[in-house]
Amino acid sequence: MSADPSAADLVERLDRLLPQTQCGQCGYAGCRPYAEAMAHGEAGVDHCPPGGDAGALALSRVLAVAPLPYDRNRGDCKPAQVAVVVEADCIGCTKCIQACPVDAIVGAAKLMHVVIDPLCTGCELCVPACPVDCIVMEPAPVL
Repeated sequence: MSADPSAADLVERLDRLLPQTQCGQCGYAGCRPYAEAMAHGEAGVDHCPPGGDAGALALSRVLAVAPLPYDRNRGDCKPAQVAVVVEADCIGCTKCIQACPVDAIVGAAKLMHVVIDPLCTGCELCVPACPVDCIVMEPAPVL
């Protein structure tokens, strides 16, 4: 990234508008790399399913580009959700821990794991990583 303060400010503004799910549905490794790509003109504003149409509109306003609806081919815009480990089915393989981009899952090998709700972004990356399908997504608790 450039040392230009205005470029850094733009990246920061874009990153703050993103949902911070770190899900990768945009095609980047997380929200910050996507913000950097947009700031450098390498990505469009329509890549973030968790942000939905409202997010794409907000990003287009910051970048002063034509608004676009989010690209539905990248995934669905869903209400906030969190992962929950079904304790009786967990085999303690740690694959979910390795897949979690925000370290919201704790546990040890061969022991049951648990998701720390306030840290979970609902990215769903742990679901396909689980070999025994013991992770379900539930609506995020209302705080």
